[in-house]
Amino acid sequence: MNAETLRELSDEELDVHLVDAKRELFNLRFQLATNQLDNTARLGQVKKDIARILSVARESEIKRWAASQLGEEGA
Repeated sequence: MNAETLRELSDEELDVHLVDAKRELFNLRFQLATNQLDNTARLGQVKKDIARILSVARESEIKRWAASQLGEEGA
């Protein structure tokens, strides 16, 4: 999933995607430990997806904070 599509999602949807990605990462690590994992590159892809989701969530948090600060200064 790319960052542009993630930016279009709401905070709740980002949380759902984050939980799903972390669950998938757990399952992949479990498969790796039991020698059942066929595509080891998927581990890196999921880790990058998690990082993207967290980055976009932080961006929106910073935007909300900046908007609240501007609102307080204008009052």
